[in-house]
Amino acid sequence: MSKIITLVEELVSPILEDMSLELIDMEYVKEGSNWFLRVFIDKDSGVDIEECGIVSERLSEKLDEIDPIPHNYFLEVSSPGAERPLKNDKDFQKAIGKNVYVKTYEPIDGEKAFEGTLLSHSSEQLSLEVTIKTRKKKVEIPADKVALARLAVTF
Repeated sequence: MSKIITLVEELVSPILEDMSLELIDMEYVKEGSNWFLRVFIDKDSGVDIEECGIVSERLSEKLDEIDPIPHNYFLEVSSPGAERPLKNDKDFQKAIGKNVYVKTYEPIDGEKAFEGTLLSHSSEQLSLEVTIKTRKKKVEIPADKVALARLAVTF
């Protein structure tokens, strides 16, 4: 499976570069009896359905040429949405000052899920300001304990 992801990344990268878009994430998964190849793209001002369609068409043509996937699958190209995952240093740097949701592999101060403002990020740790009832508290989360991190929409 990772071979397919690597190959698709090689195919889609020049398409995205040409359109000034960024690859956010990819997944190749089986859901029920169907396989899905999902490509999540974005840019600072957000992507629209037309851009997703163009990337899908161009990538589909490339995939048809080399036919790396031996069975039927659905290709989906979309935006990661408002609650996009934070996967790398660049994602975390862009998220500083924004509301994020972080889930950890093991409890920190008795908790495994945190939502708050990302204050800072380094290769060693994240700093969040979380609100507990009416009090604000700073939480330090070791980077190697982060299981999942994403932007969080607040209402």
